[in-house]
Amino acid sequence: MNNLLSSTHSTIFSSQNPKLSYYPSTPLFHIPILPSKKPIITKRSLITTKSKGTDSADAPDRLISAITYFYPFFDGIQYGKYVITQFSPFQTLIQPLVPAIRVFKSFPFNGFLVFLTLYFVVVRNPNFSKYVRFNTMQAIVLDVLLIFPDLLERTFNPRDGVGLDLLMSLDSTVFLFLLVSLIYGSSSCLLGQLPRLPIVAEAADRQVL
Repeated sequence: MNNLLSSTHSTIFSSQNPKLSYYPSTPLFHIPILPSKKPIITKRSLITTKSKGTDSADAPDRLISAITYFYPFFDGIQYGKYVITQFSPFQTLIQPLVPAIRVFKSFPFNGFLVFLTLYFVVVRNPNFSKYVRFNTMQAIVLDVLLIFPDLLERTFNPRDGVGLDLLMSLDSTVFLFLLVSLIYGSSSCLLGQLPRLPIVAEAADRQVL
């Protein structure tokens, strides 16, 4: 009996059996391993991604962007003649800026020259980041909007009565809007945030590619 079992065992597991000798060398399940596809990050893609980001900026970009909001404020300071003379806190607030305002107003074409410089040297210059170009364009659009109250003053120049009251209200509103835009825009830029001014932000988006 032992001889029979041993002979049977050797016959089943011997290498002479072609059916059973094939399977040990071949796995029952073959799972192909595909090569992993990792995204290739090149230096060019990093630069492109960084240049398109508008939610943050380095210190020079923040400073340049903050300074640009002084342009429409200096150009429209005359609309605050009623508010500044009637309320002393505004006089205290504007007093440190008086020397710069005098230099800006010393030459009649300073405003136009600053406009050309900001638009062609900064906004249309791809060497500046999109953050700087967007904020500069917002300041330019805000200054361009000052044409409308200026035209109203030149067309309707009341000396007294209700017309004068309306003119004072219009000028004061324009001045306060410029002041708020200056404080909000400059402080946001210094903090590295992206200010979006009402009315002008969408126009600036269309101009900055």
